[in-house]
Amino acid sequence: MSAGYAQAAPSVRSFTLKEAIGMALENNNLIKAAGFRSKAAQEGIAITSSGYYPHLFFEETFGASNSPTQTFMMKLDEGRFAQNDFNISNLNHPGTWHDFKTALTVQQPLYSPALAPARNVAEKEAEKEQLSADAVKQDVAFQVLRLYLDVQRSEAQYKAAEKAVSEAQEHRRLAAVRSQAGTGLRSDELRARTHLSSAEQQLITALNDRILTKMQLGITVGLKDGEKADIAEPLTRLARPPQPDELTRAALENRNDLRRTRVELEKADASLKLARSGYLPAIDAFASYQLNAKDVPFGADNDAWMTGVNLKWNIFEGFRTNRERDRATAERSAAAQMLEGKTKDIRFQVQESFLRREEMGKRLEVARHALLDAEETVRLLSRRFENSLATMVELLDAQTALNQARANLVDTEANYALAGGRVYYAAGIFLKEMLK
Repeated sequence: MSAGYAQAAPSVRSFTLKEAIGMALENNNLIKAAGFRSKAAQEGIAITSSGYYPHLFFEETFGASNSPTQTFMMKLDEGRFAQNDFNISNLNHPGTWHDFKTALTVQQPLYSPALAPARNVAEKEAEKEQLSADAVKQDVAFQVLRLYLDVQRSEAQYKAAEKAVSEAQEHRRLAAVRSQAGTGLRSDELRARTHLSSAEQQLITALNDRILTKMQLGITVGLKDGEKADIAEPLTRLARPPQPDELTRAALENRNDLRRTRVELEKADASLKLARSGYLPAIDAFASYQLNAKDVPFGADNDAWMTGVNLKWNIFEGFRTNRERDRATAERSAAAQMLEGKTKDIRFQVQESFLRREEMGKRLEVARHALLDAEETVRLLSRRFENSLATMVELLDAQTALNQARANLVDTEANYALAGGRVYYAAGIFLKEMLK
């Protein structure tokens, strides 16, 4: 039974932080999806640019009618108009006639004021999607750091929970020995058992947390279903970041969301030009060659050609162009406000992340001292309890404080490393720093 379970157990692959980030960049589904969206936006440029090229149409049409004007034109197109067709009776009451028309038509825009700004809008949209794809890479890389630290944290918490169970078992043993010797209380033994049960429950939770965090890391880095990722080495801290002023300059230059907001403003400018192009005329050239036949499709009873130039100018269309211009102007103003607000927000985020890192560094020192004090307290109370100078309640309270101090230190160590990564993330250079 156990051998079969071991064979079915999911495999575990270990990564350093740099390796985990590199694998996520290659295999993460969110990154792949963002790449496809960027590619789709690039195709939008090609779609818009197609308006500069000639458009070629092939058409085959069949028609039948007894309308005087229609039959007159069909006969002319087919070259079958005869002298008796001028008979008044034949002109007014023709018989049913049918026509197969084969046509090849080409249209070439000569002047289209909407094409250039429309292409510019598509280019800005593609640039924005590329920046979004880069931002997803930053987000996923930072998520890998967070999950890497979660795995590290869950491992430490599991070991701490194991130690807490071991110590609780020792407390129960001491209480049982004293109770059997008649120097202790039965209630002390029961309290020790209750404390042990609580520690065992926390151990069960810690075990599941360890499994789940490894599974989550495996999903993020792109492992196959059922595979788990483990950390190859613990991460205690990242390199000390630069000062806030330097970080702010880097953020204003590198933050993809800020760059995306700038591009959005540029796109709004292009959209305004596109709306204004509705006031201008469009000029197209066209040419057509056609074959007409009475009895068979693609036949050639007669042929003809036509070429020319067309100018189209919308003089009035219910103020639609004015409204489109006003809408584009409002959207441009909104984009400008978004850019200003995003710039302020990024400056704040950089300052906040730097201060939070400094805060976590100080809290880490406090947590280390608190653990030393808690360990010493338990050591002293254990000896006092053995000598009947302390109660079980005091010992268990001290042990609970020790367990909390251990858990707090584990959390604080992970949060300190995460705070260092958040500084680089806020500055927009997280991926660059992690892959050095």
